[in-house]
Amino acid sequence: MIEILDLRNRCRARLELLVLTVGLGWATVTSAAENLSFLPDRGDANLTFYLDNDLFANTDEDYTNGARLSWISGSRDPNEFGPVQRLLQRLSSDPEGRTWFRRMSGFEDPEQLEYNYGFSLTQLMFTPEDEEPPVAPPGQRPYAGWLGIDLSLHIKDAHALNSVSLAIGTTGPNSYAKEAQDLIHNIRGQREFDGWDSQVPNEVTANFYTSQRRRVVIRDPSEGSFAIDGFTEARLALGTFLTSVSAGTLIRFGWNLPTDFADARLSTTAYSHQRFKTQREEDTSWSLYGLTGFQGTAVARNITLDGPVFRNFSTGTHSKPFVGEAYIGFGVRYSGVNFSYVHTYRTKEFEGQDDSQTFGSLTLGVRL
Repeated sequence: MIEILDLRNRCRARLELLVLTVGLGWATVTSAAENLSFLPDRGDANLTFYLDNDLFANTDEDYTNGARLSWISGSRDPNEFGPVQRLLQRLSSDPEGRTWFRRMSGFEDPEQLEYNYGFSLTQLMFTPEDEEPPVAPPGQRPYAGWLGIDLSLHIKDAHALNSVSLAIGTTGPNSYAKEAQDLIHNIRGQREFDGWDSQVPNEVTANFYTSQRRRVVIRDPSEGSFAIDGFTEARLALGTFLTSVSAGTLIRFGWNLPTDFADARLSTTAYSHQRFKTQREEDTSWSLYGLTGFQGTAVARNITLDGPVFRNFSTGTHSKPFVGEAYIGFGVRYSGVNFSYVHTYRTKEFEGQDDSQTFGSLTLGVRL
């Protein structure tokens, strides 16, 4: 009997120790999550799925597929930000409200700023035109894939949006680009590409992105249901994945335009949030609009074309110093759901490329 009681006491003590350990572990994880609060929370937000694919142009080459799931919060109090958001905030705002910074940022009133933070998961895929050769033929894009996460902060008022983000990812087999393409090709009954063993190898990448968008109003929605607006944009990318500078313009025209800075395509700082202010209600529950735009990019380095930074690997190609894009599409909104389609025409991206490229972009966003 004494042995049984002793065994019972030991089991009880171990159970209590296990419960205490689990409790302390959970408290530690919860505390870490609060301090590193870059993951989605339970507040209001926008969830958007982006899909770029050249299938819409009846091709299967170059930038052949891009997919992103993006979560961007509603308005949040910057005083409650974790260290990641505070770091991004220091890179994109000036708490002292100095005049020179306000002019550069495009903000009219520092007291009226709204803060959103974001988290996204992205996969990009690049292939040559010919699927049979074990290595991409001359004049065709080398095999490459990228998979990564992006942590972003977005600060805006009714006139401008400033976004900064940190993207961590990997190229090579760890990007699972081959598996993703094989899955889609098998579903559609298409032949698998044979040259994935020659893809840009595994390498961890780190990139910093920043962009500024300034709203342009040609015909204000207050003048009637039909309006024309858009934004100008400047972007900077620094890192081992991409180093470039871009500038462009997007124009929208239609009925009951949603007053936002939303991207119509998967971009380095893709942003999709429905309103300038979360307190502001839309006048109507629906919108129908067309859009068009262009973008020019000066490229210093692109890992999918120039190869890895820290490994001895030759892709056989070199990125062109300048790439231009023009695009046109449409969008529709009903209540908290947004859908858009855009067709992009992109100039040649690397030396010796035979043809320029065309691809389509779908976005589907839901307000949570």
